Amino acid sequence: MAKKIFLCAINNVLSGNCLEDCAFCTQSVHHGAKIARYKFKDEKLVLQEAKRAKELGALGYCLVTAGKGLDSKKLEKIISYTTLIKKELSNFQIIACNGTVSLEMLKELKKAGVTSYNHNLETAQSYYPKICSTHSWQERYNCAQNVKKAGLKLCSGGIFGMGESKEDREEFIKALISLKPDSVPINFYIPNEALPIKKRNIEFDEAIEVIKKIAKALPKAKIMVAGGREHLFDTFEKEKAMYEAGANAIVIGDYLTTKGVSALQDQERIQAFGYEIARECDGK
Repeated sequence: MAKKIFLCAINNVLSGNCLEDCAFCTQSVHHGAKIARYKFKDEKLVLQEAKRAKELGALGYCLVTAGKGLDSKKLEKIISYTTLIKKELSNFQIIACNGTVSLEMLKELKKAGVTSYNHNLETAQSYYPKICSTHSWQERYNCAQNVKKAGLKLCSGGIFGMGESKEDREEFIKALISLKPDSVPINFYIPNEALPIKKRNIEFDEAIEVIKKIAKALPKAKIMVAGGREHLFDTFEKEKAMYEAGANAIVIGDYLTTKGVSALQDQERIQAFGYEIARECDGK
């Protein structure tokens, strides 16, 4: 039986104007990156974009908001999006990614039809103060734990290549493993002239080892390679190696503020590698 690859898409429904100072993020107002900044997208547009993602094979759809977390108004908006999409589309899981939120809010999201909540640890606890000063790593870890307490699936990963050491990476991977997430988004830093981190310090071979370690430690998880894959796995052979290392899921289309590769190209490559595109979230 051919290996199945799961496709996921993300939608930045509220962009920019985040007051946090994360050194890797173009949505922070501290860095003044040249990106599109807007308030909540129109619901009809989000539904239209969700339908297109599903047509391209996505099984999961992540609703992302810039900012530290949710207030009652933002929560209501995410619930509204979710309700509309769930009403129109079947066999389509909604993932919410809205920063640090309370256990009560997570329960409300689940009640509305959200299947999974994405909250990345981003990097090792010991390295985190070097990339963010406005909130703590422990706060992120606690939120990730609350996702499971709320009965939601946990999607948690982070970004490699932000200047961290090999020891930091090992610490980071151990922390991820301790959470036992259902899916792990593995991102590789994408440099931007506005950001304080000026270059990516991870190469192809190191990225492959990261994927191998996480896949081996979490055999039941979806190992999802996301941002930066088009830079580190930029040839047919390198992309094939990414899947052989243990990746079984990818984000298709664009990311939050950067362009991705064509979803149609992704589908063609997956089939060329001898794999199948998953049609059900349970692997069928």
